[in-house]
Amino acid sequence: MMKKIIILLLLPLFYGQAQTREKEAIKTVLNNWHKAAGNSQFDAYFNLMTADAVYIGTDPTENWQLKDFKAFAKPYFDKGKGWNFTPLTRNIYFSPDKKTAWFDELLDTQMKICRGSGILLLQNGQWKIAHYVLSIAIPNDDIDKVIEIKSVFDNNLTEKLRQNNK
Repeated sequence: MMKKIIILLLLPLFYGQAQTREKEAIKTVLNNWHKAAGNSQFDAYFNLMTADAVYIGTDPTENWQLKDFKAFAKPYFDKGKGWNFTPLTRNIYFSPDKKTAWFDELLDTQMKICRGSGILLLQNGQWKIAHYVLSIAIPNDDIDKVIEIKSVFDNNLTEKLRQNNK
């Protein structure tokens, strides 16, 4: 009986340590991914993504399936012009089965502060990025200026998308 009580008391400790290890593993994957982009290391960058990964960029037309994202990124990486994203903050969460994780992060970038968010899957014992969304963070006080700047583009794209959905 005493062994059962001790085990029950220690379970949260083991669970907490396991979750901390998994968070550190995910931080390492994301940090290495951003570092590979900054160093224009094409294979290192894309090897950290799942085979069916999706990358959603800041432009409303950028919803890249992995094959298309690779084709887009290759010329930049080949010229040594990857992108530099340095994490400022990051939150990581897990599914109950601990095989899926999602995160959000604030990044220091050439576009100033951006927000990244995404999903990682545990595949063959390794965390892989399955879905990533990059957004430009706009202070609420400046949103009217941004809306004005992008209104013509957004109106045209909205009309095109509506026509395509008929």
